Amino acid sequence: MKTRIDSPQRDRWALLRFAIIGPLLAAPPAPGELAPALEALAARIWRHPLTGEPVQFGFSTLERWYYRVRAAENPVLPLRNRLRSNVGQFPSLTPLAIETLTIQYREHPGWTAQLHYDNLKAALQGQDVTLPSYPTIRRYLQAQGLFRQSRPKRATAGAIAARDRLERLEVRSYEVEHTAALWHLDFHHGSRQVLTRAGAWETPMLLGIIDDHSRLLCHLQWYLDETAESLIHGLCQAFMKRGLPRALMTDNGAAMVAEETTNGLALLGVLHQTTLPYSPYHYVAL
Repeated sequence: MKTRIDSPQRDRWALLRFAIIGPLLAAPPAPGELAPALEALAARIWRHPLTGEPVQFGFSTLERWYYRVRAAENPVLPLRNRLRSNVGQFPSLTPLAIETLTIQYREHPGWTAQLHYDNLKAALQGQDVTLPSYPTIRRYLQAQGLFRQSRPKRATAGAIAARDRLERLEVRSYEVEHTAALWHLDFHHGSRQVLTRAGAWETPMLLGIIDDHSRLLCHLQWYLDETAESLIHGLCQAFMKRGLPRALMTDNGAAMVAEETTNGLALLGVLHQTTLPYSPYHYVAL
């Protein structure tokens, strides 16, 4: 059994139609006065529920809405846009086209939908198969989760292994159950440069430390470098403000895995955990 999820657009259209027809249901017109009332509504200008542009509706359209909801228990539901009977299906895609698309995506996950369409067109040329339209190809790729995958910035063995691992495993979001059970931290480069006392332009970096459960920002501070000294200084500020966490998760930057950082956390009894290399999806709290 398919589960249909109503889109907000359907609800907006239904509410607009009910706002137009609703007064006739609340105060039914006398015999012979329905047609003049519908003509008056047809002469009015309404606001389009999606674009906000002025729009008008014909007499027959308003009459159809009126009779559709007059005997309904919930007058709003019948005014929604009707879904197609084959919603979520792709009848124009033949098994050969689906197989070709699947092979293309497996061999070239970085292709755009337009490239998939062009190559599918070339592959099916000369065969007695109807070529589906580009919007159909794009919707099918999205429905099957065949999204375009970006190439690794560095095509090293570690980056390729991390990409292959992500494709094989299921990735789920997580959140610890208690405050101060896990903190995250990271440096973020500023969007503008600043002029230092030495007269040089530098790009500042913001150190952010956040609690995983409460999303409380334990400490924020700007630095001119991403060194172990700056990291430890910011961590000490957070410890003095919020106490010690049970665990701390960082990436594999030089400042995060420096001996000064790891040994200091171990002496304080804070469990230091790092993300997998080339796996930024592990670390989305900041």
